[in-house]
Amino acid sequence: MQFPIFLSQGGIIAIVVISVIVFLLLLILVLNIRVIKQTEKVIVERLGAYHATWGVGVHFLIPFIDRISTRVTMKEQVRDFEPQSVITKDNVTMKIDTVIFFAVTDAKLYAYGVDNPISAIEYLAATTLRNIIGDLELDSTLTSRDIINERMRKILDEATDPWGIKVNRVEVKNILPPNDIREAMERQMRAEREKREKILLAEGEKQSAILIAEGKKESAILNADAEKQTAILRAEGEAQSLREMKAAEAEGIRMVREAEAKGLEALKAAAPSQEVLTLRYYEALGKVADGQATKIFLPESTQGIATLASVASEAASKATK
Repeated sequence: MQFPIFLSQGGIIAIVVISVIVFLLLLILVLNIRVIKQTEKVIVERLGAYHATWGVGVHFLIPFIDRISTRVTMKEQVRDFEPQSVITKDNVTMKIDTVIFFAVTDAKLYAYGVDNPISAIEYLAATTLRNIIGDLELDSTLTSRDIINERMRKILDEATDPWGIKVNRVEVKNILPPNDIREAMERQMRAEREKREKILLAEGEKQSAILIAEGKKESAILNADAEKQTAILRAEGEAQSLREMKAAEAEGIRMVREAEAKGLEALKAAAPSQEVLTLRYYEALGKVADGQATKIFLPESTQGIATLASVASEAASKATK
């Protein structure tokens, strides 16, 4: 059984050609569809001239007419450039490498402003760094990183503004002086550390001596105060003892006077006889003999004793009169 052939051989060829052409057109259309990311911009040229800047979304290129010239990332970029040889104001040669943080603010200016913007930034940073370091001496260069960073940032930001670039930050990464300078700096730092160590030790010894002297001073003051208080108390004790002794003597004198007064009154009342006086005299001699005296003088005879008794009797009688 055979199927009838409705198309000639030429018709089949035409259908195949048309199908191929349609497939190619669809393929071209699909290949010219572009999806732009959030973090990039696309520069489109039409017939060799700037046409548009595409942002995020789906876009279509006209085949054989439009083309993508440049894809520009809008994220902040970091470039670490090679160390650059610079000469300070005091003619010291060293190497300094920098890190630059920048971002594209205008994709069109970035694409058409300068050829190879990264190389342009590197060369501009090198020349700017040489100019800045040429106005500084070695010590100032080593201690003025913030000043160098800020001056470079301002100069680069102004210079790259026509290129659609914003320089956000510049950092001096390393400063590499010559070997002899580094050795001299190490010796200087070592000497400074030794100096600070000696100063600290001297300060410590000084403070220790001061504290010891203050301690001795306070100890001497306390000892002097103690001796003073002791002398005062001793003097007060001696004065109190003397006052008590004087008071006792005064009391004794008063008691003796009272006793004498009472004795005279008794003599007036009693009017003792000569025999009584003689007896009292012997009793008094006995008491004297019992004391601590080593020598006792007695009258040569009892007549002397009687005489003494007679004298005492007369004295008593006179006192009564």
